[in-house]
Amino acid sequence: MKQGIKQAAARLRGMSTGRKRAAVTAMLGAAVATVVGLAVPAGASPLAVRPAAVTGTERFQVMSTATNNSPNSPLIAWGVFTGAGVDREISSNAAGTKGVDSFIFSNGKFTVTHTAKTQKQAFNAKTCFYSFSQTGVFTLSAGTGKYKGIRGSGKYALTVIGIGPKLKSGACNPNQNARSIANQQEIAGLASVKLP
Repeated sequence: MKQGIKQAAARLRGMSTGRKRAAVTAMLGAAVATVVGLAVPAGASPLAVRPAAVTGTERFQVMSTATNNSPNSPLIAWGVFTGAGVDREISSNAAGTKGVDSFIFSNGKFTVTHTAKTQKQAFNAKTCFYSFSQTGVFTLSAGTGKYKGIRGSGKYALTVIGIGPKLKSGACNPNQNARSIANQQEIAGLASVKLP
């Protein structure tokens, strides 16, 4: 080892000042790289940094004025993440049963499983005006893209009002699938969310 150090010193003495600096810098760089390499577990990149999980409150708002029975409604989310997307109804629910929606954004999607806790409805047989409200709880899971690993739960409130169509006789059309004259739907959700 002493012999190697003496040879390196002799080589440095024979070099110009600029070349000496370059040689010393190269040796220091190699030493630092060796130390950093020893401090990182095998197979891991010393530059790869995984972002920390983010936990917080997330709000969701779904609004629609569609008069058909479309399963898709515009959606805005804000809080832990912010985005505009689509709420796609996979299966609906009645009080006490589970329904499933998919919240779809440009950078991924996740599943919303919801259970109604309370609901009430009203219908005016003269004017064909209807109203429906529901409250419940939901969980978030099965994320893809930016939402991979998402977990969370919260509460929601659904409000629907509208005017149903009339038959030629002037009576309200009793067909539940008949297209409404006007319809407004709003869903507001509040959740505690964790994104890994």
